[in-house]
Amino acid sequence: MRTLEELVDRDQHAWPLVYEWLSQSSTSFELLPPSETRSDVLVALQVTTRSPMGAIAYETGGILVDHGWLRILGSGYPKLSRNIVDWSVGRAVGHLLIADDVTGGFFSINGGGLGEDRGSMYYWAPDTLKWEAMGFGYSDFFCWALSDKLAVFYEGLRWSDWEADVKKAAGDQCYSFYPFLWTKEGSIESSSRNLILISEQFAFNTDAVEKI
Repeated sequence: MRTLEELVDRDQHAWPLVYEWLSQSSTSFELLPPSETRSDVLVALQVTTRSPMGAIAYETGGILVDHGWLRILGSGYPKLSRNIVDWSVGRAVGHLLIADDVTGGFFSINGGGLGEDRGSMYYWAPDTLKWEAMGFGYSDFFCWALSDKLAVFYEGLRWSDWEADVKKAAGDQCYSFYPFLWTKEGSIESSSRNLILISEQFAFNTDAVEKI
């Protein structure tokens, strides 16, 4: 285990680069202050601040992107209480959950449990319940999330008044749809939507995958 002093690299800190990416974003975002336990989070993560993931975990409580549609995990904050380490405990095997969205979709970085492409990003899609390879790593994912490509990616998962509904959702909530989006009857426009805890949605998805 590397110590905090070994993980916080003052000379080659990635935060200036991350901040530059944020300043160039074509998508709205909210930068949350880091948690008082950010040091513990970084030590548990064992990723240095030379990497964007380590820098985001240490310097932010998380980042809410596109009106809060996408939640990128950091060290935790009241508005987004989950942190990048604890959220995966008991949920992810062979991968690390790093972000999620208001439709109950989950993003994870592959540690070998999702395929042979270690370090690649995957999306657990709410309309298929399958882990889908994205073809790039964390840093490219972060830049992608701040670009116009995010809206293109979600074209089939956004309903007509989604912006108003997203404002009603807390950072630890998501919308649950019925009929489920992964069924033939499910539809992003016609299925009913109800806010639930995102932990409940993850547990429901895990159970559903085992049954279908």
